[in-house]
Amino acid sequence: MNVVEVPQWITIAGNFGFPIAITVYLFLRFEKKLERLETVIIQLGEIIKESRKE
Repeated sequence: MNVVEVPQWITIAGNFGFPIAITVYLFLRFEKKLERLETVIIQLGEIIKESRKE
């Protein structure tokens, strides 16, 4: 790697590093919310089944 290529890598990291970091952060955050939503939907289904039996 010569001296000219180093600023290009810095530019690439600057242009793509931040969006990638934000995407990973949001993905992890939404994943937790989706897991909670899945749990609540399963519980709701069970409650509906129990209410129909009565």
